[in-house]
Amino acid sequence: MLETINLASIPAFLLVLVRVTAFFVTLPLFSYRNVPAQHKLGFGFFLALLMFFTIDVPIVLPNGTYILLLLKEALVGLMIGLIAYIILAAIQIAGGFIDFQMGFAIANVIDPQTGAQSPLIGQYLYTFALLFLLAVNGHHLMLDGVFYSYELIPMQAWLPLSDGNFADFVIQAFNQMFIIAFLMAVPVVGCLFLVDVALGIVARTVPQLNVFVVGLPLKILVAFIVLFLSIGIFMMLIENLFETMLATMRGLMQLFGGA
Repeated sequence: MLETINLASIPAFLLVLVRVTAFFVTLPLFSYRNVPAQHKLGFGFFLALLMFFTIDVPIVLPNGTYILLLLKEALVGLMIGLIAYIILAAIQIAGGFIDFQMGFAIANVIDPQTGAQSPLIGQYLYTFALLFLLAVNGHHLMLDGVFYSYELIPMQAWLPLSDGNFADFVIQAFNQMFIIAFLMAVPVVGCLFLVDVALGIVARTVPQLNVFVVGLPLKILVAFIVLFLSIGIFMMLIENLFETMLATMRGLMQLFGGA
């Protein structure tokens, strides 16, 4: 009898496993490429095992729609993790704005999460943001989002992707991302704009001075001073960014669940 129950629960466990592991493919901090794939799979398996015995999982029998349910669970995990990464990418966009004004746009580093090149200052601020995320136990809140997603998105429900609210929600998420990136970059970019204006005035009044030689080191010095002085503002904006990220994840879950 026990073997029959275990065999009957395997399809439902696979649905839980697919959603949890899909979360870890795109979820910030958990999807880093320098984390071995074996660790991600093992952590996802044991987390799915704990969730399977904790949440109320209905008995799912394999039929013609079971493959579609597997694809739906994978899509839920990928989309919610991706929307969280999109919100957190505001830090690197702000760093790109700062790098462009500093003259660091040509010096990029490899992002360990995507494997692509990212701005130097953006990766610097992103590292601070991840450390701050760990310090305030933000990774626990993201795992809570994975756990409570089953309350908002039932396992046997279908996603309303044809609804226009989904496109509006994604557009609003992009809007929030760019607003926060702009607010993070304004202190440094604004000061560097004033430095450009001052160098332009000096170039007109003192033609003997080569502003191209003086301007680049001066802008780098001013940018680092402003970054040092405004690091507290950055932390406040990063905290607001985390709140926006968690609220966006929950909003997308409610939208998928039809709430």
